[in-house]
Amino acid sequence: MAALLRSPIFRYRSIVPKPLSRCNTASRFFATTIRAQSNLIGVAAALKAQSDPSLKPKATLFSEFSLDGRVAVVSGGKQGLGLEMAMALSEAGATVYCMDLQATPGAEFNATRDYVRKLGRKMEYVSVDVTKQKEVWDAVESIGTQEGRVDACIAAAGILNGSHCLEYKDVDFQKVMDVNTNGVLYTAQAAGRQMDRYKIPGSIILIASMSGSLTNRNQHGGAHPWVAYNTSKSAVIQMARSMACELGPKGIRVNSLSPGHIYTAMTAAYLETVPGLGDEWAKLNPLGRLGRSDELRGVVSWLASDASTFCTGSDILVTGGHHAW
Repeated sequence: MAALLRSPIFRYRSIVPKPLSRCNTASRFFATTIRAQSNLIGVAAALKAQSDPSLKPKATLFSEFSLDGRVAVVSGGKQGLGLEMAMALSEAGATVYCMDLQATPGAEFNATRDYVRKLGRKMEYVSVDVTKQKEVWDAVESIGTQEGRVDACIAAAGILNGSHCLEYKDVDFQKVMDVNTNGVLYTAQAAGRQMDRYKIPGSIILIASMSGSLTNRNQHGGAHPWVAYNTSKSAVIQMARSMACELGPKGIRVNSLSPGHIYTAMTAAYLETVPGLGDEWAKLNPLGRLGRSDELRGVVSWLASDASTFCTGSDILVTGGHHAW
């Protein structure tokens, strides 16, 4: 019975829409059981309606994806994939804080923020160096204090730097690891600490890459010189598994998302240095094209919401089938 009472199934926000109060465990058990009976979904709702004519049928699927009243933090949120994902969470109803290195955001962020505000949503920018643990922790703690909660986190800050594996300089290798691995850890820690502080069963999404599971081929059939990048993303995948196991008892879910070749400002800069490489990359997946940033909106919204409350410790591959060959 004690194990059942501690089970995160009784802490899902589809059952408890507000942070759990600091009541005793038994009281929390009975309160969540009562709420569960009034928040039936799926087949359970259909069966209840059959025996209770007063229960009015209603579609609930889209509401399961809703992030109304929730707060999210997104690192690497100034542009590219991070900003696209942040906008998706905003459209789903969340208040979103985008963190990035620059002191002020650029035109892409400003246009997106203004668009989101016209939708009645709130998106803010916070300047943070993700390679500095205390700075990240303090920034997210400030957000938690201001909003009274942190429900979702996307750790998307990342850089790409290449050199042959036998010639890779230690300082260059460490720079990639500091941002792509350490920075992701610090961001996840910062969000997790606020989720634990407010007793919120939140969702942490670590942005990895298919490069963490396979080695990217170049236009000549060899490997891209990305040993640091590939290593950093592989570490992120295992980081998500490890954190998921540690934080599961608190009801906090941790997953990684591994995109394939997505056309962004970062990949465009690299493609410009190798004429024809974009066409070669497109041939490497069954769909025969590069992905778009907006094609990740659905999966991050699912992972951040109550629609995925039994998904943790997973690496979600969105590669156009690249990994399926």
